[in-house]
Order: sequence, then structure tokens, then C-alpha cells
Amino acid sequence: MPKKPPDFDAVFARLRAILAPHAQTLVARHDRPDYYYLETKAPLYKGRPVFFAAVRKGKGYVSFHLMPVYAYPEMRKSLSPALRKRMQGKACFNFTAVDEPSIADLALRLLDARLQHASPQRRPRRKRPAE
Repeated sequence: MPKKPPDFDAVFARLRAILAPHAQTLVARHDRPDYYYLETKAPLYKGRPVFFAAVRKGKGYVSFHLMPVYAYPEMRKSLSPALRKRMQGKACFNFTAVDEPSIADLALRLLDARLQHASPQRRPRRKRPAE
């Protein structure tokens, strides 16, 4: 009996559902059936908005990109082992099926990221060397 193909539409819909509420305070740059991308409203880096998170449906998996995990390495330490196994690179998590415990952990990381991102005491800027 052939294997049932993964239901990436359901995975994408579930991951998009945890990201969509944040569009109230961020901007949805792309909102397509296979790609959902949020960035900051304000220009925060070199006069431009900053990428925050995205969900993208690919051929082999659905990717969830969460840039604050890359920008704030201490967030990586708080990831559950199950979510850490899904990590590809520094800020990407791959899913082939709906995994509620991992998705719930990812939703918590989103909240942490929003709080850290909104904090006035974000990462300090590097000081330029005196010329």
C-alpha cells in the first residue's frame, strides 16, 4: 500500500494560525496560500522594516522561520528538545505533520519574541571604533 502523502495544507494552516494574531502589531508583507511573512511596521535597521517570522510551504516540508531566535541566542536555549530537533539552521523549524506539542512551544517562543522585540532594552548597538 502506498504511503499517504503529507497534508502540508493542514500544517501550513496550523502554523499560520499561531503567527496571524501578531499581524495586528506587525505587517503581513506576503499573505499567500503557500507563504505568510511578517515584518516590523517601523524601520528598525538601516531605515527599513525588519523580518520577524514567516511560514512557507515547500515540496518536502513546511518551514517556520522565526528571526528573533537568531537575533537573541538566549531564546535558543529555552527551546524544547522536540522543537530543537525540528530546527534547520539558526532560525528555521521544519514540519511534515501537525505536531501540537512542538507547535505549542513555538507559539510560546513567538510570545517571548514579541515581548523581547517590544522591550526598550533590546540588544545594545555595537559602538563604532573611534576614528
